[in-house]
Amino acid sequence: MLDADLIAQLTQVFAPLNADLTLVVAPSEDDRQAELLDLLAGLAAASTRVRVVTEGHPSPVPRFTLLKNGSPTGVAFRGVPGGHEFTSLVLAILNADGKGRLPDAGVQARIRALRGPVRLRTFVSLECTNCPEVVQALNLMALLHDDFQQEMWDGALAQEEVERLKIQGVPAVFAGDQLLHVGKADLAGLLETLEEQIGSVQAASTQAVHTFDQVVVGGGPAGAAAAIYSARKGLKVAVVAGRIGGQVRDTLGIENLISVPYTEGPRLANDMRTHLEGAGVTVLDNRAVETLEDGEVKRLRLKGGEVVEAGQVIMATGAKWRELGVPGEKEHIGRGVAFCPHCDGPFYKGKLVAVVGGGNSGVEAAIDLAGICTEVTLFEYGEALKADAVLQKKLRSLPNARIVTMARTAEVVGDGSRVTALRYEDRTTKAVQSLDLDGVFVQIGLSPNSALVKDLVEINKAGEIIVDTRGRTSRPGIYAAGDVTTLPFKQIIIAMGDGAKVALAAFEDRLRAA
Repeated sequence: MLDADLIAQLTQVFAPLNADLTLVVAPSEDDRQAELLDLLAGLAAASTRVRVVTEGHPSPVPRFTLLKNGSPTGVAFRGVPGGHEFTSLVLAILNADGKGRLPDAGVQARIRALRGPVRLRTFVSLECTNCPEVVQALNLMALLHDDFQQEMWDGALAQEEVERLKIQGVPAVFAGDQLLHVGKADLAGLLETLEEQIGSVQAASTQAVHTFDQVVVGGGPAGAAAAIYSARKGLKVAVVAGRIGGQVRDTLGIENLISVPYTEGPRLANDMRTHLEGAGVTVLDNRAVETLEDGEVKRLRLKGGEVVEAGQVIMATGAKWRELGVPGEKEHIGRGVAFCPHCDGPFYKGKLVAVVGGGNSGVEAAIDLAGICTEVTLFEYGEALKADAVLQKKLRSLPNARIVTMARTAEVVGDGSRVTALRYEDRTTKAVQSLDLDGVFVQIGLSPNSALVKDLVEINKAGEIIVDTRGRTSRPGIYAAGDVTTLPFKQIIIAMGDGAKVALAAFEDRLRAA
């Protein structure tokens, strides 16, 4: 299955391995067993440290576990991890040997403090672009925790289980039959979920206190630019973020970053991290800030007990996908309500779906879904769609797509396990109507991540932090940059420039106060 070029690349990737890694394949009579063995043989051909054995209890589908120096690691795969999940397998091998980008000591301590035993199954689709991040994060936790097992399940090979658990979205993480999480997530978010769901035995008093001249909250374009510019002024700077890159990591193609004709979100995010580390910025990622205490010295208390102190804080927390906020929505997220048509669209093949939102993202989603669904109905709150004309023309040309304008979504109807209809109000006649369907894809824009400071600084009705022309908020020493602010035009290049500007303003204020 693996060609010579890929095996050659893997040979270089696996060259630093020191431990003996064994892929233990369960015997199986499934037709895809040969495909799995071929895939794993290609991996083993790339390193003398990796070997494949077939032993143990038979499995109805292809399945294998990962051992390090003969001992279980807690990582298993049920299915043939091709497609996007091939990377998850490669990273599991590297991470098991302590190679690759591992979380820092603070995050590792939180992972090891999770109350065991932890036994998880993560259902995925091999076409899902969001699934690998969840699988990789949980695999990493299993490798770091003594009593943590994580198994990837290819949903296509487990249809009976998918139907029994009523799974309608991936990635879906289960502990037994209990759904812990569904949809896109990073290590920080998953760790928070597990701490809340299963508990932690770590005392907050054991956590470190970090002191800096300045701390930037948020690791997107604005936050990275602000931190780099401040560090270049000789300041001791930290970035506290769930993940470096923020929403950029979710952007596949970027063609409007001047002087860079084309790049992709994950690549740009990785480049940002490299630049941050090269500039001497302390990166505290996989973190969430619980509170920000104002004063001459600002104190940020992080989830897990860590404390970060600094004289200046720059808020660059960006924005997140906006939810409808109607009855039935939260109850059906992952069970008929979705936000990623590319990942969850395959679950609605041959079904009836709605897309809420008439901007570019909504129209693009409707076009994509029309290719696999029986019918797609796009709902727009206003009188006309806001998407680019070329996208509108394409959507209107599709025979199985229709558009409803002047529609206010009123309720997502379902039974808790699946969506059955969408109720909406005709804003012209005020009549409430209902459309029978199987799924709702929400595409209504972004909401500023300003909750941390909503009681400290002035914000507008949209939730944006109000700033002056230099990024100062209503509180001295607290600044804000990028999409979380009143800055118009939410674009990567604009956020970068804004972050740099605010950093320079903060440094100027520091000089004047000296």
